[in-house]
Amino acid sequence: LVVVLLEEDVFSRMTLPRGVPYALSTLTRYALLLAGFLMALGALGLDLTRITVLVSALGLGLGFGLQQIMNNFVSGLILLFERPVQVGDSIQMDGLKGDVLRIGIRSSTVRTGQGAEVIVPNAKLIEEKVTNWTLTDRRRRCELDLSVAADDDVERVMRTIVEIAQHHPKVVATPAPEALLVRLGRNSNHYQLRFWTDGSGWARVCSDLAVELHRSLRGVRTLDPT
Repeated sequence: LVVVLLEEDVFSRMTLPRGVPYALSTLTRYALLLAGFLMALGALGLDLTRITVLVSALGLGLGFGLQQIMNNFVSGLILLFERPVQVGDSIQMDGLKGDVLRIGIRSSTVRTGQGAEVIVPNAKLIEEKVTNWTLTDRRRRCELDLSVAADDDVERVMRTIVEIAQHHPKVVATPAPEALLVRLGRNSNHYQLRFWTDGSGWARVCSDLAVELHRSLRGVRTLDPT
């Protein structure tokens, strides 16, 4: 109940960095569970001094016997405090791509684009290389390769490519989209459109631009979004 009140009544009225309310709620939950456990032991009449010794011995045993679990637990605390990965982030690691749904005590949950929920040990998010596409902002640079018939006017093609990108509502104005002539060919010239988009639907933006370019440049032979 306390955690719910914090999330819905207190944190909602405060201006906090993204991920901080979730971290504070999780730490409050841990603290309440520990306090409740100690109060229950005290209510049973157990000597808390002896309990402290027992907990110390138990912690030593956990350190040797359950190293991986303790490693994941500590890694979870690091994720909550340092926040290199936050709930809602779009990440990529070891072939896994998806959005972070939850950061728990031992593991985190990542939802892939296909709808699968993958359980990832917290230690992997700390120790291994993780690409976070949304750590500081949600903008992403995309590249769209296309081949146009060699006899088409190069300047007209490049101007048309940029204009089409500028008119798409999800292509940001700064940095401005740019068209590059990357390779000359006997039958076709190869161009690349580079643009930035704000949001997670970058694949749909590439598809929309490819369709519009194919419609506008009648000499287009292939369009391959990358």
